[in-house]
Amino acid sequence: MSTQVRTERVGNVLAIFIDNPPVNAGSLRVRQGILEAIETLSSVPSLEAGVLIGAGNTFIAGSDLREFGKPLERPELPAVIAAIETCEKPVVAALHGAALGGGFELALGCDARVGSRNLVVGLPEVTLGMIPGAGGTQRLPRLIGIPAAIDWVCSGKRVAAEGALKVGVLDEIANGDLLECAVQYARKMGGKRRLRDISVPPADSAAVAIAEAAALRQGKGRPQVAAAIEAVKSSVRLPVDEALKAERAVFTDLRMSNDAFALRHLFFSEREALKHPELRDVEPADIGLVAVIGAGTMGSGIAIAALDGGYRVVLVERDAEALRRGTERIKNHYDTQVEKGKLAQPEAAKRTGALAASLEWTALSQADLVIEAVFEDLAVKREVFAQVDRFAKQGAILASNTSYLDLDAIADSTSRPDDVIGLHFFSPANVMKLVEVVRGKRSSKQAIATGVTVAKRLRKMPVLTGNAFGFIGNRIYAAYRYQCELMLEDGAYPHQIDAALQKFGFAMGPFAVADMSGLDIAWRMRQSRAHLRDPEARYVSIPDRLCEMGRFGRKSGAGYYAYEADGRKVIDPVVHQLIGDARTEKGLSVQAVSDEDIVERVLLSMVNEAAHLLAEGVTDRPSDIDVALANGYGFPRWQGGPVFWARGAGLAALNEKMSRLKLLVGPGFKAADLSPLFTE
Repeated sequence: MSTQVRTERVGNVLAIFIDNPPVNAGSLRVRQGILEAIETLSSVPSLEAGVLIGAGNTFIAGSDLREFGKPLERPELPAVIAAIETCEKPVVAALHGAALGGGFELALGCDARVGSRNLVVGLPEVTLGMIPGAGGTQRLPRLIGIPAAIDWVCSGKRVAAEGALKVGVLDEIANGDLLECAVQYARKMGGKRRLRDISVPPADSAAVAIAEAAALRQGKGRPQVAAAIEAVKSSVRLPVDEALKAERAVFTDLRMSNDAFALRHLFFSEREALKHPELRDVEPADIGLVAVIGAGTMGSGIAIAALDGGYRVVLVERDAEALRRGTERIKNHYDTQVEKGKLAQPEAAKRTGALAASLEWTALSQADLVIEAVFEDLAVKREVFAQVDRFAKQGAILASNTSYLDLDAIADSTSRPDDVIGLHFFSPANVMKLVEVVRGKRSSKQAIATGVTVAKRLRKMPVLTGNAFGFIGNRIYAAYRYQCELMLEDGAYPHQIDAALQKFGFAMGPFAVADMSGLDIAWRMRQSRAHLRDPEARYVSIPDRLCEMGRFGRKSGAGYYAYEADGRKVIDPVVHQLIGDARTEKGLSVQAVSDEDIVERVLLSMVNEAAHLLAEGVTDRPSDIDVALANGYGFPRWQGGPVFWARGAGLAALNEKMSRLKLLVGPGFKAADLSPLFTE
């Protein structure tokens, strides 16, 4: 028998232990071992039932994703499940920790499911570019119905034990030892209870249509979402064996698609981003009280994230009205969560009860972590940190939420720069997953480790970055935006560029985003950095001219677009005229710019900047760049990220494309060595 599966007799029941640490992934050897154990169960007359259980802390937290880019080896999971179903003796799945993906499908292939209270179940395959391929789309609907199954399968949601019991996915929650409870349950079953033999509950066609529309909307209409919906619906239309065969065929096809490779790349990259060997033996500071300075939208969002993470929070402001608005914003947030049924009232009360507010610097004196979230101006931030240095206790970690300013210049305003780090949240801070943990030249390892640990506790995706203008995300976004501005001069218009990039997968194009965030923000930044501008580089004055006209975006009623009273954006001839005038003044020969040209130029500019970041040591892991862009900047996950795209293009082709881009951009374009993007 496989070393990753072992068996043990418990009287007349065969306990089958899956022992493939750390998460008991359903590898080839695990599948072989389960198959051998089921053969043993079938062939030994004194055995009356089997219990499938995970060793350690979990059942099977999913299939071995590293197998998915390669030809699958036999026995495949459907064959293992078929063996369980054809075995004449009942098999109970004893579930704890996580039963996800293939692990959950294996459990659904058993005759019953007994779970621990810490269990979560789910089918995340669609979020990885595939559909469940071992019966998940066929057996789950037989328990919970078509509309709910569409939701579970297409969203990849994880459902806790109580929820699974309520809808019949679990037959029992163990009170006491899980194996003992599962063995007792198996002994009293009295025979097989295969899900394949159960009819799918009838569903209202309107409810199915609503679930389908919601899934397509949430899943951006990707092929795997549409395929998953059809597979779930086929559980009613087709005989079960025919439906299982069709499901497997679609799974086999989709697992080799670009979406699947891209999403698996991000899956592994996000896990790699959490690994920091240099911090392995570093003990982070113990954080209980978090002080947030600044009660604006960003500060309030950070405070909510900290409260959600179980921290006590004190919100500090110098303006009484701003503090009132900030605390009200936080309380309104929790009221809304309760109204929508997303949070129980007692839990909301607990979180708001952990919030304090103050107009005094002395409120910092007991804080273990201070996060500054004030106006993005170096002088203002240095002034704030001087006060923080004066009032915060020794040993407190001092963090700036700066999005592009020099962290070392901020740290120099304190007497303890080793305690200073950057924690760059993204708006809305309680929603967006990315947090850039910025390492200053004197930041201590403990301070950095604390920043990473706090971000994890807030359920964020921390990406470690060096101190350089814009860090990782804003540095690449600046190159992206600049390339789009150049294309305005070269022949494209804002609406065309936005549409092309939305078609590629971005939720919004750069000019719609600029109008939403406010053109004056980037204008101030350009003004503050004008002395650093390369005199040889092309400078696009169109954004400046819009600001000089008072067109700051949505908040002023006009920017790159004009806005109707109801908020609808419309193409504005004034902007087209302004762009035309700018082209004429420079004597530019306007060329047609296709949607394909737009996307390629944008991606090339991002890739080039990514390579510069690696060369400068801002990050030393190319995949972290994709993690940052996917989690903080709306880069479509199914496209993998700029580094993933670059690797797909190949180094030779990429260098050739970059040479053409250099000619288009003109003087000032600095081509980077792209080869480091191809190593990890």
